[in-house]
Amino acid sequence: MSRTYFGTDGIRGTVGKGAITPDFMLRLGHAVGRVLRRSGPRPTVVIGKDTRISGYMIESALEAGFVSAGVDVLLAGPLPTPGVAYLTRALRLDLGVVISASHNPFADNGVKFFSAGGEKLPDDWERDVEAALEQSPQWVDSQSLGKARRLDDASGRYIEFCKSTVPHSLSLRGLKIVIDAAHGAGYHVAPDVFHELGASIVKIGCQPDGININAGVGATAPAALVAAVAEHRADYGIALDGDADRLQIVDAQGRLYNGDELLYVMAAERLAQRQPVPGVVGTLMTNMAVELALRQVGVALVRAKVGDRYVLEELLARGWQLGGESSGHLLALDRHTTGDGIVSALQILQAVRRSGKTLATLLEGVTLYPQTLLNVRLPEGSDWKKNAALDDAQQNVVRELGEGGRVLIRASGTEPVLRVMVEARDAGQGRRCAERLAEAAVRG
Repeated sequence: MSRTYFGTDGIRGTVGKGAITPDFMLRLGHAVGRVLRRSGPRPTVVIGKDTRISGYMIESALEAGFVSAGVDVLLAGPLPTPGVAYLTRALRLDLGVVISASHNPFADNGVKFFSAGGEKLPDDWERDVEAALEQSPQWVDSQSLGKARRLDDASGRYIEFCKSTVPHSLSLRGLKIVIDAAHGAGYHVAPDVFHELGASIVKIGCQPDGININAGVGATAPAALVAAVAEHRADYGIALDGDADRLQIVDAQGRLYNGDELLYVMAAERLAQRQPVPGVVGTLMTNMAVELALRQVGVALVRAKVGDRYVLEELLARGWQLGGESSGHLLALDRHTTGDGIVSALQILQAVRRSGKTLATLLEGVTLYPQTLLNVRLPEGSDWKKNAALDDAQQNVVRELGEGGRVLIRASGTEPVLRVMVEARDAGQGRRCAERLAEAAVRG
């Protein structure tokens, strides 16, 4: 059975439309509760959310749905997505629920779930929930109704967890760090983590009002962080997205480091501490320069489909620990079960402090290849996979680039276009090659 409501990362959309309505969320909570009741008589779930104004509405509807199915609810309030995953596991709960649309604007919202182990749930579980949604509700009797209560120490528990992912000896004293929480779920958590480890903190993007999440700040709009680091003469800047599972870092010179570079630093730091790194998982978009740099230190890079879900699946299948995306979704499974922007930032700062080197120095010799990405709108009815002209052009470009570049052609999953990406040491050569491929795709 195909899924109607669940996408690659839970259920997401515009508030007031489709599934993001209070009546659907009531039904969803009830359906999930019924699925949970199959494995035990009195399940307990924790609900966390980001700072969107619509979170109140969705939280209330889900709560009502859960208790109507005989499920107890803990309300954690605003908390990063990885914080909910942690609490689910630490408190031995049956399910973690996150109300967030991550890096999307405030008018969107969504719901995603974590298993009792703090991991994302499989497709089969989502299909079970969708099947339950199609059935008539089965309200439990009054005696069996669930109860709800506020989990007052949720943020404090999560702060302590984040600090526990680095050695007790790590001190950030002497560092001035700008924290940009995107006016999102990390606004009251991230500054405290780094302050309690000794850093001097400057806060931006930490004043949510329900509608300003991701608005000109955060990991998807790093210009604000670059400007703040310069203004305050800080050593580093750390930007999270709306639900704090994505990371961007800026240094004192205003250089912005993306997820590919940070993933390399995490792998190199483990090698420097004589820890095994059998391999790293990136995506189809991971920069070739990072792949080559990892190869030089004896670490293989395997590419998964774009999306942190697919990176996680590949890591679990191989028994590896490190993976991530260029966007800043980074996974360190020896530290947490899911991507965590705060934990990832701590891993980077640990490498900086232990080595006594700047982040730029740690990345000497890793110069990202310029990437040219073109979106090509194809003639209606055309099949790019059967396009002989495109196939010939691609073979010619691959031969021309040799070891100095890479080609990726794929259909967009969100709009009717073909994405043509060429990566090359020489930016001009890469653009010319991409334009030749785009022309061949249209010409057929």
